[in-house]
Amino acid sequence: MSNEDNHIPRRPSFPTQQRLRPFTPSTPPDQPQPQRIPSSSSISDMAIPYSRPHTPSPHAPAYGFIGLGNMGYEMALNLSRSLPQGQTLTVYNRTLAKSERLAAAAGEGRIYIAQNVQEVVNRCYVILTSLGTDKAVEDTYDLLFEAHKVKEHQVSGQRVRSTIFIETSTIYPTLAAKLDSLCAQNPHRHFLMCPLFGPPAAAHSAQLILVLAGPRIAKKEVAYQLVPAIARKIIDVGENVERAASFKLIGNAMVLGTIEMLSESMTMAEKAGLGTDVFYSFIKDMFPAPSFIGYGHKLLHSEFDGSKGFAIEGGLKDAGHIRHLVEEKNCPMPMVDLAHQHMLTARAWDRERKRLGGERKWEEMDWSAMVIALRLAGGLDPLDPAAHTRAVLEE
Repeated sequence: MSNEDNHIPRRPSFPTQQRLRPFTPSTPPDQPQPQRIPSSSSISDMAIPYSRPHTPSPHAPAYGFIGLGNMGYEMALNLSRSLPQGQTLTVYNRTLAKSERLAAAAGEGRIYIAQNVQEVVNRCYVILTSLGTDKAVEDTYDLLFEAHKVKEHQVSGQRVRSTIFIETSTIYPTLAAKLDSLCAQNPHRHFLMCPLFGPPAAAHSAQLILVLAGPRIAKKEVAYQLVPAIARKIIDVGENVERAASFKLIGNAMVLGTIEMLSESMTMAEKAGLGTDVFYSFIKDMFPAPSFIGYGHKLLHSEFDGSKGFAIEGGLKDAGHIRHLVEEKNCPMPMVDLAHQHMLTARAWDRERKRLGGERKWEEMDWSAMVIALRLAGGLDPLDPAAHTRAVLEE
């Protein structure tokens, strides 16, 4: 495997006095160079669709982060390094070891590890959440809103500062609407739906794209911290939070379609004796988009470790949400149906392999492992499809 294929974009640094200065992380030579963001004086023209707040608070709001999965960990680390000097990021994760690893990586004084969700609410006025399932999101926000109610009761009679909750997970639109409705029951709470696009490598280098919906005053309050701390661009879709959740599902449908198309084409290239490596070179030259190059690389090398990408369980959940939305809106998306079936087949193969005691290179599969279904259907080895081409050449 070449150094180019292994290259991971460098994590940005955030100078204390100029933390809003845009940066351009390095990019593998076989990927298109990202558009350079100009100086901080014009960053809002390209990346943030809001003007800066007219009367910024003399005291920056304390930030909190809940959920340190593959994406959350990288976002929290970058956010902690972008905060004003002396300010810590309060984090909570169900598994304490991840919080401790984050604190060690961030450096002394940048991370405070909360013992529970309630402590995050007590310490923070901007709280981001990054969770895996709709149930986890709903359960967590029940705790967050209850803790906020208790916090307000404790400071009754004093001036109350509003708390902004930023939900970055992929959830069904009706759940986003429910959370927004619950949040709105208290005038000192604001709910923002903020799903994101990009793999863990993009989170690592703060090159994510955020889709933001909710009260404009809250969006303006946090936008200039989120960009460039964790993302390179914000797409505003209005105040209706269901729009952001729907946008995310439609975007993920495109990603699923991309993986499905790559899986079919690269499997056929192998079956025809052309070799997947040759076809992948064509993909890089003809379709130099990050998703084509990134997922094509995974398929080429059968790199299906879900801990380094997006687990297939999450892919099945998202595909289920998309299919639900398809039925609700009466708008078929047949490529998603195919991808869903192929992920199910790949998961079934992996579980049977585990049951029989076969060697497994990962604890959980990446959703790009859907290609295994195509390889099995085409009579190829699910993890070494090139064996077919080698046999053809030997003949």
